[in-house]
Amino acid sequence: MIQAALLETLQKLPESLQLEVLHYAEFLVQKYPQDAIAVEPLQKKREAGALKGRIWMSDDFDEPLEDFKEYM
Repeated sequence: MIQAALLETLQKLPESLQLEVLHYAEFLVQKYPQDAIAVEPLQKKREAGALKGRIWMSDDFDEPLEDFKEYM
């Protein structure tokens, strides 16, 4: 599906810009060899509550600080 969309978009560009896209694609192929791309692990999606029980907050967290009493 991506390849079809890519080709369709490329066909809309003038030939000079198509050449620039080709050069950039060749650069990417050299920079990221195919074997390195396939080996990279996929990032896990973040999960809500993953740190539950690992973080604590003191009971007086919301209490005013002594340093700011003169401003209150």
